[in-house]
Amino acid sequence: MASKRQAVKPTKKQPESETMLETLKTLTEAWGPSGYEHGVRAIIRRMVEPYADEITVDPLGNMICRVGKGGKKIMVAAHMDEIGLMVTFAEKKTGYLRFSPIGGLVNTALLGSRVRFEDGTLGTLAMPEYFGAARTAAPALDQYYVDVSTGEGEPTIEPGMPAVFDRTMEQRGSRVIAKAMDDRVGCVVAVEAMRRLKKRVQNEVYFVFTVQEEVGLRGARPAAYSVDPDIGIALDVTPAGDMINVEKNEVRLGGGAAIKIHDTGLVVPPAIRDWMTQTAEREAIPYQRELISLGTTDAAGIQIARAGVPSGAISIPCRYVHTPSETVDVNDVEACIALLAALVSAPVELG
Repeated sequence: MASKRQAVKPTKKQPESETMLETLKTLTEAWGPSGYEHGVRAIIRRMVEPYADEITVDPLGNMICRVGKGGKKIMVAAHMDEIGLMVTFAEKKTGYLRFSPIGGLVNTALLGSRVRFEDGTLGTLAMPEYFGAARTAAPALDQYYVDVSTGEGEPTIEPGMPAVFDRTMEQRGSRVIAKAMDDRVGCVVAVEAMRRLKKRVQNEVYFVFTVQEEVGLRGARPAAYSVDPDIGIALDVTPAGDMINVEKNEVRLGGGAAIKIHDTGLVVPPAIRDWMTQTAEREAIPYQRELISLGTTDAAGIQIARAGVPSGAISIPCRYVHTPSETVDVNDVEACIALLAALVSAPVELG
């Protein structure tokens, strides 16, 4: 049966899942590449102000929201930035712009994609002779350009201006498709956990919305140094292993929250792993184990702050990471929210 496009419409009294989807739509459609997270931060701040005991913004732009006092100091990190591009050169009188990447652009996902600049200017990613060899081979990044021509004089976009993919969020059954799921869906998990906990925690929890993760975990490190937590938890997407001809892993869409065991930047301490898995089992929250050989998260930065921080991650399974159509399952997102809320609300005794 073909599924119809589902619009997210507010109601007077919404179930939690509908509230979560509204938040996800707002954040995935927001504009905010690495180093330019100010707009996303303002949106999230409005969302979490009723639920935080204290909110500060550090010099790099990380937003640190404290909830509770006493018990373990737990830092929960979700990054606000998304991949994008930076204009490096404007071809004279053509509306064609050369660019460099902000984060890990996927060359094969670029041709024909649309990007938007902060001032609202819309551009199309293109390349010369795209009907030639480019049909069957991935062109180098320097073969692409952005077309912002208007037919009404020279465009106003100049070198030094960043852009991000331009896409609206869509639903297909329980699957949700958008640009910037990485990592606005992690931000949603943090926001919704704060909302549902309503400050009922028995720890000192720092929900940190970090900057510049896509260009090297640059926000998480100084934030962790400032917070000086006892435990670190990153919230981020992880590549699903249930696609055709991909490197196999056990993570699949619809399988529940992915509890990280190992990635290229983090070996999760057994005590953190067991705390997470045992909590999921006790609360009957569906979960799966995540082991990947490509990529890492803010947890890799948190773990090396000061004298070291035992750190783990709750990951949201995602298909087509770093494309304009990153895809998650609403049931996995709900499982991640439930697991995070259960972890930070109760007293923590690590084995």
